[in-house]
Amino acid sequence: MNRAFLLALAAAMSLGVAGCKIVYDSDKDETEIPAGPEGDDARNEARLEETFEPQLLPHIRDTALDVGELRRQIAADLEAAGTAHAQRGTGAGAAWNFPVRGTGVVVEANLESRARTLGLDTDDDAAADVTLQLGPVIKGTALRDGVPFYNFDDFRDQIEYAKLSRALNDRITASIVLPEGDPLGRTVTFLGITPLRAAGDEVIVTPAELSFQP
Repeated sequence: MNRAFLLALAAAMSLGVAGCKIVYDSDKDETEIPAGPEGDDARNEARLEETFEPQLLPHIRDTALDVGELRRQIAADLEAAGTAHAQRGTGAGAAWNFPVRGTGVVVEANLESRARTLGLDTDDDAAADVTLQLGPVIKGTALRDGVPFYNFDDFRDQIEYAKLSRALNDRITASIVLPEGDPLGRTVTFLGITPLRAAGDEVIVTPAELSFQP
């Protein structure tokens, strides 16, 4: 081989190494995940498999405040409650993301749009005081920002970080099964995360678990 060919071959190999990485699945098969933007979805899917069941759900279950207790604590001192029980999102003025649990009666239902919601009465005054997001369009990044193990520095850039939030919301949406018929008057038990910037903010919950009582 001549010198020019060898140099070209070495350059091609170097580019190939820089452009992807090798990961191994449970069967020890080699799979290439591109290192750039085209690999974002695959990397985030791997993150979900590693963290959703083993870490995210147990964290929310173990740290969730009852919604009534959450209201009492944030009314007294939002910053103290956030420091003790929540994770703060990135950026100036970011919300505290509180794990929360509760039970309420459905008094409002918006099931016609892609951003479906249920309004729950959790304090027996016949008015909605908690909104559950059902998707498929879920607003916000509460599931990503409400746990301590999705750190921005571990992501390629802001775009990959945002894609993780969408992947989490999609995972939740796929798991929600509504009962047949009109949900008004049904009792719902929920576990999830709500973002709050002020004590008077509406409690809008992205659920991690949701169940309807018969």
